[in-house]
Amino acid sequence: MNVENTQVQMRKGILEFCILHIISRGEVYSSDIIRELKEARIIVVEGTLYPLLTRLRKSGLLDYTWKESPSGPPQKHYQLTPQGKDFLEKLNETWLELVESTTLIIRKSQSQALVQLTQIQLEALKIKRNL
Repeated sequence: MNVENTQVQMRKGILEFCILHIISRGEVYSSDIIRELKEARIIVVEGTLYPLLTRLRKSGLLDYTWKESPSGPPQKHYQLTPQGKDFLEKLNETWLELVESTTLIIRKSQSQALVQLTQIQLEALKIKRNL
């Protein structure tokens, strides 16, 4: 199994959530979304964003307005609809639950690793004393 594939899938799993959060701050142009996602290392391929924006718009979560651009053709600026705001609120609740749940699991794993390390250190001390 390839760890990079799993890491990509994990990022894809939170991509929609992150996009909705970026747009929730106010009207935003797609290149600004891409820039922020790249900075956060959530997305590296621009072609991933546009189909997702279209799907979110068709689902009624986003809308867009055309804005004149000083450097070229008009640009689509995205904003959340009221339905999108409600949807994001529910995703926020789920995210917080997931963070709490995974933190509990990770802490238990770390605690077990710490116990194992302590046992190894104690065994090393016993061996050292017997020498």
